[in-house]
Amino acid sequence: MFEWSETDVMIRDAVRTFVDKEVRPHLDALDSGEMTPYPIIRKLFGEFGIDAVAGEAIEKSLAKEQAKAEAVAAGEPAPEKKSSGGSPFAGQESMMAVLIGELSGVCMGLVTAMGVSIGLGATTIMSRGTLAQKQRWLADIVTMRKVAAWAITEPDSGSDAFGGMKSYVRRDGDDYILNGQKTFITNGPFADVVVVYAKLDEGDGADKRDRKVLTFVLDAGMEGFTQGKPFKKMGLHSSPTGELFFDGVRLGRDRLLGETEEHRGGDGRDSARSSFTAERIGVGFMALGIINECHRLCLEYAKSRKLWGQEIGRFQLVQLKLAKMEVARINVQNMVFNVLERGRAGKPPSLAEASAIKLYASEAATEVAMEAVQLFGGNGYMTEYRVEQLARDAKSLMIYAGSNEIQVTHIAKGLLAQ
Repeated sequence: MFEWSETDVMIRDAVRTFVDKEVRPHLDALDSGEMTPYPIIRKLFGEFGIDAVAGEAIEKSLAKEQAKAEAVAAGEPAPEKKSSGGSPFAGQESMMAVLIGELSGVCMGLVTAMGVSIGLGATTIMSRGTLAQKQRWLADIVTMRKVAAWAITEPDSGSDAFGGMKSYVRRDGDDYILNGQKTFITNGPFADVVVVYAKLDEGDGADKRDRKVLTFVLDAGMEGFTQGKPFKKMGLHSSPTGELFFDGVRLGRDRLLGETEEHRGGDGRDSARSSFTAERIGVGFMALGIINECHRLCLEYAKSRKLWGQEIGRFQLVQLKLAKMEVARINVQNMVFNVLERGRAGKPPSLAEASAIKLYASEAATEVAMEAVQLFGGNGYMTEYRVEQLARDAKSLMIYAGSNEIQVTHIAKGLLAQ
């Protein structure tokens, strides 16, 4: 793949029309927190039929799973079931890449809110949940009728997500009691459903770093579960982020994903690592959106802004900035194309490769956005020209989905393991 298909371009143009009509007029309200991203996301899903496509995909997938379970219970041969890849948008990756890129270039917080809800929340339930759990939560999440959060980060853990995890559950009869705290949780303040990772404390004095990690699904309003107010952040203002507090939350086994501590796919660490891969690939898609928008704005400005009687695009130092932006755009776009092609071939990137994409793309997007501010000069420092918002949002990509420093570790481990 070396360019977008005709269908991709049609989708891109349609998304741009939607963005101009439904997103740009509300940027100030979104950036101030006066308006949450969810009504716009739901309108997007409705206008493009994304909610219908996702809902139908989930319905078909669960119907096949139900038929298989019934056949097994009756002692009959189970019908073959093609894997969905754990995503309600399997087979629609190109469309989603276009959608993510176009939205990210204008309001990346919309993408973050949507991506965490579906790409992390729903996908984790899809890949690890029982049929009953999928039927209980998935349809509402993938259609954005309900918002999901994915809670792993804690105040004292950060990049040491598992080793430093202090949130824990203890068995109490057939139930579990959850205590602890999570922070920097996207959608946390407003989530209807929350996927939570916690250590199992068996009271045996085992090293806390090595304890089993279990994954639970909570609903807003449960006794002992408190959702904090949105944080004030440097960027990504349109994506609500906050703390979650668990004080003796009683959880039945029906809320333990897989309903067993011995999950066939390993403990919670394994599902989280799989999510890390998808999340880091998504950073590449978002970075491309930031770069494309900065590239467009800078070209327009270089052609229209005049100094000393000529367009600033005639100055070599401005041309150098534009040239470097173009190199970054080509490189990150090629990374995105490579991911899409590998997905179609059934050979998605490994965690190490996803970390490499995240590392390069996030640094490229941040550099391009900061250079865009510089190219605009004093105007670039003003909110009116929007490049300052893009710079603030781009910087989050170097921290989001694991800091870039930890990406280096994952890349090196992957290389040394070969």
